[in-house]
Amino acid sequence: MKILVAEDDQLTRKGLIEVLEAEGYETVEAADGAQALALFDEAEPDVVCLDIMMPKIDGYEVCRQLRARPSEVPVIFISAKSEEIDKVVGLELGADDFLTKPFGIKEVIARIRAVTRRWLATRSRADESLTAEPFRMADLEVAPDELRARRDNEVVDLSLREIKILRLLHTHAGKALDRNTIFNACWGLDYLPSSRTLDQTVSQLRKRIELDPKDPKIITTVHGVGYRYDDQSR
Repeated sequence: MKILVAEDDQLTRKGLIEVLEAEGYETVEAADGAQALALFDEAEPDVVCLDIMMPKIDGYEVCRQLRARPSEVPVIFISAKSEEIDKVVGLELGADDFLTKPFGIKEVIARIRAVTRRWLATRSRADESLTAEPFRMADLEVAPDELRARRDNEVVDLSLREIKILRLLHTHAGKALDRNTIFNACWGLDYLPSSRTLDQTVSQLRKRIELDPKDPKIITTVHGVGYRYDDQSR
């Protein structure tokens, strides 16, 4: 999924991009409203994060123009304007959500995941080929279109990248996947590989999906190579 981040404050923009890319999203950035509209047509993003107070064209007008087009791309307003009327105006213009600055990383991730789930559900209904069927890894049921996994009554929220990693291992069950293969599939060809990045991601994922992270049964380490999932049901 690709997200357009339109924000004139560079620090806020770069911070959002860092959070989103860590989640597994591709990003494009705009520093003003005019650039945001141009990039929307050029990059065809799946979600738009939109500041209100921007140079050239403000966020309200950008949203108004986007909603005048034959597009249902989700729009999340991100703004320092916190008055209730500002939120009402944003939502009446067709925005899907409204984040108020300053905001925490966990809040941003939660809102983006919620919009992503709605996006996946809409796309799946419109195009059956996009339907992400659930799959099982040991006793864990992974639901890609929900960005979640379940074990009995326990629900685990997952990022887009974590879903990609699990799906890749499941598809190639029994095979040791080297680091470059995992990076290319789950980070993209343009990403500079770092074993530390991959190991940290897997370590954090294990803490949430493994019954015993120190003795993993879903994501096992293949020393000198990478990682593997062994499907015991085969």
